[in-house]
Amino acid sequence: MNMWQRLLLAVVCGVAVASIYAAQPILGSMGRDLGVSADLTGWIVATAQFGYLAGLVLLVPLGDVVVDRRRLIAVHLALTAVGMILTASAPAAWLAFAGLAAAGLFAVVVQTTVAYAASISLPAERGRNIGVVTSGVVVGILGARVVTGLLAEMWGWRGVYAVLAVLSLGLAALVLVALPSEECPNPPAEYRRAVVSLGGLFGQRLFLTRGLIAFFLFASFGTLWNGYSLPLAGAPWHLSESQIGLFGLAGLAGALGAGRAGRWADAGRAALVTGLALTLLILSWAATAQLSWSLWLLIIGIVVLDFAVQAVHVSNQHLLTAAHPDRVSSVIGSYMVFYSLGSALGAAATTAIFTTHGWAGSSLLGAGFAACALVVWATDRRLPRDSANLRSAKVGMRQGQEASG
Repeated sequence: MNMWQRLLLAVVCGVAVASIYAAQPILGSMGRDLGVSADLTGWIVATAQFGYLAGLVLLVPLGDVVVDRRRLIAVHLALTAVGMILTASAPAAWLAFAGLAAAGLFAVVVQTTVAYAASISLPAERGRNIGVVTSGVVVGILGARVVTGLLAEMWGWRGVYAVLAVLSLGLAALVLVALPSEECPNPPAEYRRAVVSLGGLFGQRLFLTRGLIAFFLFASFGTLWNGYSLPLAGAPWHLSESQIGLFGLAGLAGALGAGRAGRWADAGRAALVTGLALTLLILSWAATAQLSWSLWLLIIGIVVLDFAVQAVHVSNQHLLTAAHPDRVSSVIGSYMVFYSLGSALGAAATTAIFTTHGWAGSSLLGAGFAACALVVWATDRRLPRDSANLRSAKVGMRQGQEASG
């Protein structure tokens, strides 16, 4: 896989995930235009999230059934565009909700894209390629906060979804032209079996451990990114929405700085990187907690937090795809269920804690989630390493080291 192909797949992930998070900075204008009361505007984002969760279960297994994932990626991008067009042109709230749900459903193209990147990569490059491609996810999540506000100022909130629709359609065509076709190595006999097989993953130690780490990891991530706007909008800062959105640039810097995490995973250091990154994640909250008197410490905390989250996220996916090379789509899709649930928990908990205990309470909550992830990692390290799926991961990493040597 060359540099341009990695970049294209990263852009696919970024645009797809932006279709879920684009509404966050423009909830107020969307709600007023669609006639949604202020206390229900949160459902605008939640609807897309619920569609995404459904897609993880129902659509991601298709990546292990179809012959060519590249075509599946193109189809899902086109259907995501349909959801965006429906949202942008909706005359009523219910139609906008339907469009958002559809867009969220097919935004799971992200997982199919990561699985495609893993399957066409040489063992020695798998971690590096996954790292570059998944960086698009973080860029989409954080960049949407900055770009959406700018687009909305020029063309309104409907223009935001119109632009996303055009980008999705353009990427669908480009994927078919610029990427090599790929055959799923050992596709399951049928779709139903692929879906049912997801349940078996939750009984495997490697998958469950990495899933629990991801759950607490993204709960900590969600605590920051869904809560930091509350204290910044109040005393003593009183920042505007566009100014608050600019802090997403600090998150981008941290996430992109973790690009080497994939190379470290290729070298067999995924477990060590996870432990060190989770320690950094806890320390980042010590800086973030100083928001009430220092924006510079907040920026430092954001950079470190997003670096740590991306490093752990890439390491998790590298280990799981190495252990399950025959069904990478299903494994990644199931793993992302933990991501979705953790993000939702962090988002819901941080606003409740902030109301009663302020930003200091939210910071302790985020650090607590990070500490739980570190405990899971440390406990796993102390247990005997004799399960079959852990041996498979070691074999995959050993093959990568031999190929790179």
